[in-house]
Amino acid sequence: MNITLADAEKIILAAKEKSLEINTKMNIAIVDSGANLVAFSRMDGAWLGSLDISIKKAKTARFFDMSTGTIGELSQPGRPLFNIEHSNNGLITFPGGLPIKNESGEVIGAIGVSGSTVENDHIVAEAGASKI
Repeated sequence: MNITLADAEKIILAAKEKSLEINTKMNIAIVDSGANLVAFSRMDGAWLGSLDISIKKAKTARFFDMSTGTIGELSQPGRPLFNIEHSNNGLITFPGGLPIKNESGEVIGAIGVSGSTVENDHIVAEAGASKI
């Protein structure tokens, strides 16, 4: 099962709305179940450097079907995934990436958000991911 473009666009809209609500400018990426980019939006004035980060957060969340913040906790020195961020041509292991699941609980894609604090990135990613 894959995320559709129509669903990806709804997710981006929900994420943008949350971004405006908390007064941030974000880059928002949606990938499908194969970690391929389906949709992307860069809000006016969002950091250019966060473009790549948002895409990598979405891919990281899909590669491992978990929050990038959780992967970050597991990748600290002495933890089981230490140095995993160096795999897969670079992963992002801080908050802002989440798997997207359908009504049956199957992962159909992921969202990656970057452009503010990691706390705000996660809040905006949650708003988008919860749209499905």
